[in-house]
Amino acid sequence: MPSQLHSKRVPGSVLPGESAAEIAELISAYYADPLGFVRACYPWGVAHTPLANESGPDENQAAFLRDLGREVGRRAFDGTTPVEPIRMAENSGHGTGKSAMGAWITDWILSTRPHSIGTVTAGTYTQLESRTWAAIRQWTELCATRHWFEVRADRIFHRAYPTDWKVVAQTARPENAQSFAGQHARTSTSWYLFDEASEIQDEVWRVAFGGLTDGEPMFFAWGQPTRRSGKFFEICFGQERNRWIQRSVDSRTSRFTNKELIQQWIDDYGIDSDFVRVRVLGQPPNVGDFQFIDSQRVLEAQRREPRFLPDDPLIAGVDVARGGGDWNVIRYRKGYDAVTIPPIRIPGEQTRDSTLLVSKLAELLSDRRPDRTITHMFVDAALGGPVVDRLRQLGYRNVSEINFGAASPDLHQANQRAYMWQRMKDWLLQGAIGKDSRLETDLTSLGFHHNQRDQLVLESKEDLAKRGLPSPDDGDALALTFARPVAPVTPKPRPPRTAYTSPWS
Repeated sequence: MPSQLHSKRVPGSVLPGESAAEIAELISAYYADPLGFVRACYPWGVAHTPLANESGPDENQAAFLRDLGREVGRRAFDGTTPVEPIRMAENSGHGTGKSAMGAWITDWILSTRPHSIGTVTAGTYTQLESRTWAAIRQWTELCATRHWFEVRADRIFHRAYPTDWKVVAQTARPENAQSFAGQHARTSTSWYLFDEASEIQDEVWRVAFGGLTDGEPMFFAWGQPTRRSGKFFEICFGQERNRWIQRSVDSRTSRFTNKELIQQWIDDYGIDSDFVRVRVLGQPPNVGDFQFIDSQRVLEAQRREPRFLPDDPLIAGVDVARGGGDWNVIRYRKGYDAVTIPPIRIPGEQTRDSTLLVSKLAELLSDRRPDRTITHMFVDAALGGPVVDRLRQLGYRNVSEINFGAASPDLHQANQRAYMWQRMKDWLLQGAIGKDSRLETDLTSLGFHHNQRDQLVLESKEDLAKRGLPSPDDGDALALTFARPVAPVTPKPRPPRTAYTSPWS
């Protein structure tokens, strides 16, 4: 059945003769009923809308929203006296509809609580921009109250009260932690939404908790539990669990997930593997972190000053695009410095004919400026083999192709790809990288497991794509700089000094 408020209404419009007061009265009925709001305020089953073939939330989402409504009713906020914060967390597997639920809660709070103020964030900038906030904007455009609000790239606000009735998207970088401070709504709701919360550093949580001291505050946190440490782990599985309304959702119980793909993961990795525990069961890894490279290691590398020795070689890594949607990425490293020379990115669609890429790499290899002279260049062999062949024909000998699937030089890794990433992970403890959201996402996205020979196996690009994540082009380009040892550069001898002879002598 079409939803109540959308049976005749076009999303974002007002029916002829329907006053703002009448709409507000209808919406106010859902103050303590977020599930009712969701069912009534989006065009479920309405022809010619994105939800024409959708019937509403699945049972997991409905249960979360019912619990939220009960907590609102239990507190009975009177508009003046502060109440206990509503704190709700959910650890779940992949694809259970968390982004949509975050959007519904956003619209519900904005629509039912005048002068509410919210902050939405996610573990990485890419997650926040392309998934969490993108979902909020998409669902708000479908909401019956859309005409009340201005929707911008990083915020949504009431048209009449833009400064104190709003929600903003905020990155969760630790240096931005103070951006989460000072958020209060004494007569309304101050609220936070943390998506992919396992990746958000504890200092951001601590600052955000300061916004829960007055009014009717709320805090929502969910994601896949990729770590056995940090605030999200403590909330879902540790000593703080009793302070939160906490749910656990298995991907196999969600209406939205690809059950055939999930079974493939179980068959390939095993039901007790960390991959399945985190991505399907929504449980933390058995030991340590499921992320191969943890967020803290990356953040510390971003803060570190770059350094290198005079004889450190300049190494270039080239990840060649596999399709029009991927990027050709060239990254540099000199000792512990992967910052000073910025990366070069060329859209894959521009290099379907490899001539352009060959020309660009030849230009780089010919650069004889002291700080740009490449000692060696490593190129991904999957699609870069012909590129390397042509460069060699042109006379460049300091370039090699690297087969990611080849045997590892170290028996502890299953293949060359795992070997390079392991060396890069170790290097990050002392190395310096730029504050680049693409590289940060690539480095922190990969999961891992160990095979029957106890060798490191990294999550495949195919599995990353099935999780909705991009190919780690920047991560692979930097990893290629660790493909093989490169000898130090022998400084050219300086010409001997000659004695100065005065022209007057």
